Amino acid sequence: MAGLAPRVEYLAGFCCPLGGLAAGKPRVLCHGAEVFLSTGSELVYVYDREGRLLIAVYKFPGQVWHLELLALRRALYVLCARSGIYCLSLDQASRSVSRDDKDDRDDQDSEDGQVDELPVPVIPVHPDTCVLPSATLHAFTVLDDVLITLSQGPTQWKVQLFECPCPGEDPRPGGQIGEVELSTCTPPAGSLGEPTVPRFLPVLCCASPPGSRAPHGHPWGSGGVTLEGALFGLLFGSDASLLESPVILCGLPDGQLCCVVLKTLVTSRSAPGDPKALVKILHHLEEPVIFIGALRTEPLSEDVEDVYCDCLVALGHHGRTLAIKASWDEAGHLVPELREYSLPGPVLCAARGRGGRVYHSTPSDLCVVDLAQEVSPWDLTQRDGAPGGLPSLLCPASLSVCSVVTLSVSSRAPEGGAELLALSAKGRLMTCSLDPHSETPHPTRVTSASAGQKIKELLSGIGTVSERVSSLKKAVDQRDKALTCLNEAMNVSCALLSSREGPRPISCTISTSWSRLQLQDVLTATCLLENSSGFSLDRGWALCVQVLRSSRALDLDSAVSAITYTIPVDQLGPGGQREVTLPLGPGEDGALDLPVTVSCALFYSLREVVGGALAVTDPFKDPSSNECTPDVLPEQDGVCLPLSEHTVDMLQGLRFPGLAAPHTQALGPLSPARDPIHTFLETCCGPVSQPAGPASLRAKYLPPSVATIKVSAELLRAALGDSHAGVSLCSATLQWLLAENAVADIVRAQALSSVQGVAPDGTDVHLVVREVAVTDLCPAGPIQAMEIQVESSSLANMCRAHHAIVRRLQRLVMEQAARGSSPPDLRLQYLHQIQANHETLLREVQTLRDRLCTEDEASSCATAQRLLQVYRQLRSPSLLLL
Repeated sequence: MAGLAPRVEYLAGFCCPLGGLAAGKPRVLCHGAEVFLSTGSELVYVYDREGRLLIAVYKFPGQVWHLELLALRRALYVLCARSGIYCLSLDQASRSVSRDDKDDRDDQDSEDGQVDELPVPVIPVHPDTCVLPSATLHAFTVLDDVLITLSQGPTQWKVQLFECPCPGEDPRPGGQIGEVELSTCTPPAGSLGEPTVPRFLPVLCCASPPGSRAPHGHPWGSGGVTLEGALFGLLFGSDASLLESPVILCGLPDGQLCCVVLKTLVTSRSAPGDPKALVKILHHLEEPVIFIGALRTEPLSEDVEDVYCDCLVALGHHGRTLAIKASWDEAGHLVPELREYSLPGPVLCAARGRGGRVYHSTPSDLCVVDLAQEVSPWDLTQRDGAPGGLPSLLCPASLSVCSVVTLSVSSRAPEGGAELLALSAKGRLMTCSLDPHSETPHPTRVTSASAGQKIKELLSGIGTVSERVSSLKKAVDQRDKALTCLNEAMNVSCALLSSREGPRPISCTISTSWSRLQLQDVLTATCLLENSSGFSLDRGWALCVQVLRSSRALDLDSAVSAITYTIPVDQLGPGGQREVTLPLGPGEDGALDLPVTVSCALFYSLREVVGGALAVTDPFKDPSSNECTPDVLPEQDGVCLPLSEHTVDMLQGLRFPGLAAPHTQALGPLSPARDPIHTFLETCCGPVSQPAGPASLRAKYLPPSVATIKVSAELLRAALGDSHAGVSLCSATLQWLLAENAVADIVRAQALSSVQGVAPDGTDVHLVVREVAVTDLCPAGPIQAMEIQVESSSLANMCRAHHAIVRRLQRLVMEQAARGSSPPDLRLQYLHQIQANHETLLREVQTLRDRLCTEDEASSCATAQRLLQVYRQLRSPSLLLL
């Protein structure tokens, strides 16, 4: 084998998906000058090697998983994923190009060898050519007049036998003649209701005894071998030898190597027996079986005509190799010799050749190992001391061809040499010729033709290496860039998480204002993102703003709705700012339910930054290798870092038209947007009476709703400090309440203590702050306090404004309590009396509400009036915030 000199010749190029072809599904077969090829897609190509052109393309309804060529019958059997087995007659298939077209394209195809743009029409395969429809078939082979299939059930593999039709008959199988279940299997997990493409397909091989009808070790199917009688009997038993029955060898994805005697399986159809007795497990490779075949390892004498294989070989995906051979023990008894070897993996595909050679492909190289004996047939001594022994070590020899996903050994080879037909991961069809006479120990004269061929081979090898280096460099650059981005993101995350107190390195400030958009006044929130850190926010960062509102702000049982806006942040360096303005309402119904919570957060997308780097695959590497893929990313696909949260309440949503600055007068009327057609019709019809809606009737006939809150003046002075010096406490308190409203500066400039505002729905809201004295609470005398009064004709708007004031006061009281301030001495008896009065009012509210459900319309009017009076008393308590 040391004298083999590989010579690679590229024939054609076929379309392949991005990232290259995956091993396991592509197939290539050769019969004379015709090459039958499948890349694992729905297409099967027929290529003419002599003419160097594509002559036919067949399209199947699904992915093609396996091809089987019956040369004597001129038939091609095709296994289509989740469809079944199809049979194409090679004699009746019409050629898609004429001989003239062949001559016209001969020069062009011979130069570039590319058929990516199909020069022949695609022939859809007719459904009638499906000879065995089945959605569970994973492998098949044909032996003489029997079609053997392997299907995957919910829990077990099943071998089935069908009568194979003779030439000229109906191509459909005559019927099932036997079946048996193999070991349990675990179907690959997938989405509910969606079939999952298997990662590894099982392997079938038919082993026949010397007395079978298959001549010279070559059954009519392309997946069979003929074994020597000694090895056949040792492996499968005396029953199989006496019956002269072929045996089905099954290599499963879990590593099991099973066998079933064909004639016993057929007999069990009429006289069923124990299925476990029909199946024998020969070995377990503990890794997916990629190849099963047989070799001739010992030389033959010149008078021997029939060549039978004397060694059974099985290869696993990760390189574990099993070889079984008949040998003699020390006592002279015939025993099976079993050896396991470890070859470089992962193994993508394999094929058996002449002279005891096994060719196998890895992502980086195409190798050949030799199990043949290097002794004469009359020499009984051999390497390991026992006649017929296997070598103790296998040394793969490199053929300097990488990324081969499927190959087959051609019969067109010189004596002592070999010719391999291979398909690369890039979709290139090539031949690799191994000529033992190409290298000679004596220097020879180099001719121009041989020099040109040598240059072509060197350039081809350089191109392959250059292509791989370029692909690997691109993958390394992408991963380096992804690691740099991840490091920057880690620094930003640590800076934000470590600064929970004090100024944050990256902050987001939220403010609100009214704007005029599309003939409607809209309350908008402006989010100002500031980067005060020393890091840059590059690709993958986004500002997420969530607007959380309830359909009815005062209904505790209403559903909460949220809208999230995602704004990409690109190239925000240190010291940079990014401003985003979002609408808060009113919505399409013209309503703006306050309060609304606006939350800002930074989101870093791992899938956007890291997913692309993980998805980059080496086309020369095994696609099924257990490497990190984008599926290992977490379900949330990123990291979320909260920045700020802001609640927009009624006090921020109020507008004050009487106090508005000149530049804000451009806003439209302070009422919900109206239809321009209705406005035009009302103008044409002249003045009309006031509308009689519920809001107008309430404003006309019912008194406005009022709520009051009393706060200790001492508490307010301590909380406001010196920031409001020079103005009255009433005006300072009103400024503090409206600090987040645009009118705060006007209130401060005019020293106002009461304002008349307008709610988003157009109703008035009146705020008044006055100074009062609270007696009967402190034994030392009256307590000076500020009374904050909210008045509105809309009960809902009054409640919203009252809730906003209470929320601010709660925060103020919590801050003062943290500073250690203590209230003055109080009269507890007076406080108990106030509490008792409130409990009485609450019980009366419950009684009145129960009565409203049972009374008629006339009696319920008085009850409703009394209920409103009680609510008014509850909204104006005599308690004081200290």
